[in-house]
Amino acid sequence: MNTLRFLQALLAAMAFALCAASPAHATPSASEQKVIETLIQRVASQKSMKFMRNGEEHDGAEAARHLRAKYDHFKDEIVTAEDFIRLCGTRSEVTKVPYKVRIANKGTRSSSDFLKEELRAVRRQAKA
Repeated sequence: MNTLRFLQALLAAMAFALCAASPAHATPSASEQKVIETLIQRVASQKSMKFMRNGEEHDGAEAARHLRAKYDHFKDEIVTAEDFIRLCGTRSEVTKVPYKVRIANKGTRSSSDFLKEELRAVRRQAKA
């Protein structure tokens, strides 16, 4: 009888461990999804911006397409717009090289800083 209880407890522990180890599938809420889409659209509308990725420059529309593709790829891991920036807008997954953004009369900076600033603007507009 003790052996049976031991095996039941062991199986229950193993089942719990498997459930706990399985990756959670996160998805952004509808409102957060709208914020992310707005952020991507703001990138697409940048006429004087150059998005630098892996040594190549891309205009705002190309950058937005790339961000959207990465968003589709990482969607199960994204809950917030901050997650989107971290997973999709900061660096190449292949080379690990950080993305940069250059805007006329504003210089060059990390895409992370640029996207965080844009996110603050989106959130301010949403509150107004």
